[in-house]
Amino acid sequence: QVQLVESGGGLVQAGGSLRLSCAASGRTSSRPAMGWFRQAPGKEREFVAATLWSAYDSYYSDSVKGRFTLSRDNAKNTVYLQMNSLKADDTAVYYCAAARLLSTEEADYDTWGQGTQVTVSS
Repeated sequence: QVQLVESGGGLVQAGGSLRLSCAASGRTSSRPAMGWFRQAPGKEREFVAATLWSAYDSYYSDSVKGRFTLSRDNAKNTVYLQMNSLKADDTAVYYCAAARLLSTEEADYDTWGQGTQVTVSS
């Protein structure tokens, strides 16, 4: 079993930055892929970014490419999502998730954190 805990959300002005963290515990080797998704009010949850613990492969959605960056600290079992040049459209609850394979598909992720709210004021 893998457990995920997100942190780092908050309120920021448009153009600002936030860094989200996702701390994993348990059998992280069973879920080598880590992804971030978000859900805005009244909208479906959407893919944001994903990476592997053991490699530098990363995927980003077109809406965040060039603004958001993934990194990880394997010693701490933590994945970070650095979010720069934030826009009002980035306002959402951000979820960290784990999967057996690197994917942009929500259905491939079977372990989820509780989510952290990001609010960008315009």
